[in-house]
Amino acid sequence: MITKKNLLYSTFIGLAVEVINSSQRSIIGLKGTIVDETKNLIVIESAGIGAEPGTGKEVRVPKAGATFRFTLESGETADVEGKKIAFRPHERPKKV
Repeated sequence: MITKKNLLYSTFIGLAVEVINSSQRSIIGLKGTIVDETKNLIVIESAGIGAEPGTGKEVRVPKAGATFRFTLESGETADVEGKKIAFRPHERPKKV
């Protein structure tokens, strides 16, 4: 189970996320589920109100220059600056 303590060491795919700050003003407030992650990007599937899962639009958000609010399985939220997680997912535990 992902907690606030081990969030930075975990994979983000499947977590609910919201972009709370970004250098790109058009993506501030974007909410959805993370469907992919690379070294520099998080891909968020953002569905409209009442849309079925898997039918949303995929938005690529650069990690650097953004702050993300992750909603964990327990219902807690954790805010993370993108520059702190700008590593490949499998390399993050070694570098954080």
